[in-house]
Amino acid sequence: MSMVIRDAKSEDAIESCEVMRRSIVELCSTDHKDDPEILSKWLANKTPGIFRIWIARPRNNLLVATRCERVVAVGAVTHDGEITLNYVSPDARFRGVSKALLAALEDKAAEHGCTACKLSSTETARRFYLACGYRETGRPNGRFGMDSGYPMSKSLKPGSE
Repeated sequence: MSMVIRDAKSEDAIESCEVMRRSIVELCSTDHKDDPEILSKWLANKTPGIFRIWIARPRNNLLVATRCERVVAVGAVTHDGEITLNYVSPDARFRGVSKALLAALEDKAAEHGCTACKLSSTETARRFYLACGYRETGRPNGRFGMDSGYPMSKSLKPGSE
């Protein structure tokens, strides 16, 4: 079953939001600790309407990874190289989807002239990003009332990692 990574479309909104919400609830319990207040804040903008706004936002690339025409991951990167979304369906975890989507996001950033990507990692994804060449650049920023939110960056220049 081959994977396709492509630009998100408006009709992907409902399925993509389901993937993001499931990823947060099911995979990121280390971060949200099943705290309803944290979950509410984190999930608040994972709606089809906001997803469609993200698609239309200038200087933003919203991508989906699909298998058998089903969305299995969602990612976004700005033209300034900030990765703002990178969520995988619990059903597709540990199958190379996140790594392929991250590479596609980095490629989009490079297409826009970026020499580095930056992001804020959850505790759950921290080891993944470190293994993909990202380096921590500061203290956790505590997004959504959590202790995590590790600022990280990676050079996109060949041979500079």
